[in-house]
Amino acid sequence: MPRQEIFLLVKDGDETIEVLKTYDQQFAKEAFRNMDDSALAHLASSLNLEAIYEPSGIPKPTDEGYEDFIWDVMVDEAREDWNSFSYFIVTKSRGRETEELFVSGDWPTAQSYVKLLGIPDEAINNNPA
Repeated sequence: MPRQEIFLLVKDGDETIEVLKTYDQQFAKEAFRNMDDSALAHLASSLNLEAIYEPSGIPKPTDEGYEDFIWDVMVDEAREDWNSFSYFIVTKSRGRETEELFVSGDWPTAQSYVKLLGIPDEAINNNPA
């Protein structure tokens, strides 16, 4: 798994939650494809689409092309400079199995998703990463 930097590492028994910062767009796209509907809704709400687009230009979650639209907007948010993009990927590991749960273009959105997983603030703020 391509890793750039660990932003958060929280262990609870045999389960580990990590937030990884990566510049690997392919890895970010894989994580995006693994997101469930609630993760996609969380990402979409964090993008503040109404401030960027007219309501008629925002596809509905049931529309064809909705996920591609959200991906494209998130990639724009992930831009660090002209040709550099960084992504924050939330993973959960149990034993030797790791799954990507969420991806965003910024740390605060990834952090807020981790909170939705039930990780307490003190574990997030006082982590060893």
